[in-house]
Amino acid sequence: MRPGGVAGRLYGSPVPLLCLAVLGWSGNFIVGRLVHDSIPPATLAFLRWLTAFVLLLPFGWRKLRQDRRILVRHWVTVMALSIFGVAAYNTLIYTGLQTTTAINALLMQSVMPLLIVVFAFALFRERPGAAQVGGLLVSLAGVWLVVTQGSPLGSGGLRLRAGDGWIFVAVVSYALYTALLRRRPQVNPLSLLTVTFGLGALLLAPLAAAEAAGGHVVHVTAGAVAAVAYVALIPSILSYFCYNRGVELAGGARAGQFLHLMPVFGAVLAYFALGERIHAFHVAGAALIAAGIAVAAVRRAGDRRTADGSSSVRDGAEPIPERGGPRGT
Repeated sequence: MRPGGVAGRLYGSPVPLLCLAVLGWSGNFIVGRLVHDSIPPATLAFLRWLTAFVLLLPFGWRKLRQDRRILVRHWVTVMALSIFGVAAYNTLIYTGLQTTTAINALLMQSVMPLLIVVFAFALFRERPGAAQVGGLLVSLAGVWLVVTQGSPLGSGGLRLRAGDGWIFVAVVSYALYTALLRRRPQVNPLSLLTVTFGLGALLLAPLAAAEAAGGHVVHVTAGAVAAVAYVALIPSILSYFCYNRGVELAGGARAGQFLHLMPVFGAVLAYFALGERIHAFHVAGAALIAAGIAVAAVRRAGDRRTADGSSSVRDGAEPIPERGGPRGT
């Protein structure tokens, strides 16, 4: 049943739905940076997915029971999606945000759609065109400009922080996850979402326990509780549903373009919430990344992507194909 009033108008409007989804995913980076001193990264990821799983379970339990045989039959794929898209990606992001800025992390997400091309070729022999390869190289140059703080050729400007490395590994992890989504079992989106959230939390439990044993404990404050509530509710659940509805209304290709708003939204949020400055190398790096995306978007005549969602997933972020890939940025 379609909701009425303002909610009903929003439910039928793809642009605000997609903007809300991307805004929620952008906020995940800000929160991760904001609480990096009070919540260890693996613990934050564990609490995020455990809370999201508990909240979803009452709604997904029936679908989960109906789909259990298919999920068990495809357990290798389900486990891979849980590892790369839920457990690894977010833990690596929160780890990177311990020592790098939210703006850097957000800008580096923009190269993910092009890295997906690499994995699609490596795993499924889907050959990229010359434009896609050229776009990948240009976008990688933009990422390199950001992490070297505007001096990509001078040794004095090469200040690669550990956090930038973690963020890049996270981007690679989610690109692999996205490429693997074509192998996902054809089950109800809610059951797949619930099981991957639960498996992700289970995989992260030993890492969170290790952090606690090493003395890296959560400093329980109102801010820490609010942070966990935010990352469990907004980027993990609300953004997912907004994005899927937006894809349903606008189509996968158009919806995918909204994912490139993450660095824009994130930079504004980082400026006001974290006091992070936007430097000239950020702008230049963003311009190169955008140019790479534009180059990769050039298609030969007759080369058209389908609108089934498989080529529209970010990401960065944290996006789902319209047929219900688990997740989320």
